[in-house]
Amino acid sequence: MVKLTFSTALGQKNAKKEKDEALIPQEGDVEEIVRVRQQSQTWCWCMCLGLALMLSGVVVGGIYLYKYYSPEEGTTHFCGVSYQEERYAMQETGEEEGQVELPAMLRHLEEHVRILEEEEVALINVPVPEFSDSDPADIVHDFNRRLTAYLDLSLNKCYVIPLNTSIVMPPKDFLELLANIKAGTYLPQSYLVHEQMVVTERVRHMEQLGYFINSLCTGKDTYRLQRRDTVSRIQKREALNCHKILHFENKFVMETLICEQ
Repeated sequence: MVKLTFSTALGQKNAKKEKDEALIPQEGDVEEIVRVRQQSQTWCWCMCLGLALMLSGVVVGGIYLYKYYSPEEGTTHFCGVSYQEERYAMQETGEEEGQVELPAMLRHLEEHVRILEEEEVALINVPVPEFSDSDPADIVHDFNRRLTAYLDLSLNKCYVIPLNTSIVMPPKDFLELLANIKAGTYLPQSYLVHEQMVVTERVRHMEQLGYFINSLCTGKDTYRLQRRDTVSRIQKREALNCHKILHFENKFVMETLICEQ
């Protein structure tokens, strides 16, 4: 019987060779590693691009919301003005009948004003007045559209009329007036100017009114107004259903009387 033996050195050499061969990746494994690495890099670039697009969208959206919806946008003032209001009383003396003017009463009107110079828009909020014969209102003067809108907050109705540039100051000039009032360089002791509007028709196409008036009047019954150039103080108002809005956007206070026939 023949006994075969292998040297220990030869066995160790073969084992080391097999170990080294196991550590060397095969050609197929190398291709798989490269493909995984490329996919990982592609996914990282896509993720970075998506995050950049999302961030830019957030920034643009934030700027848009800040520009159009932030109450701090533009210049905001809370202002007050004193004015003299004429008073009348009916007099009946024998066969004579008419109105007698009484001494004027000093009133005080306050309102919030926001000026958007770039858009050429003045936004006015008249809170509930101390006297009960005037309605609170939101008002928009849009110089680009050449329109004025009144939202009577008591009636929840909107009224639109062409902008009267002879009465309403341009936004830049109005802003300067408000700054002077706030600084104390101009302390108005104003007077009252009367105007009367009559409701004519309902507005059906709100998009024609522009962004600011459309935002004010959306969801409310909206009507067009026609201005009466002269208003007689002796005219009896009982014949019409009228509501009064007091506001100022000049050196005097306006009494806007909106009447339905």
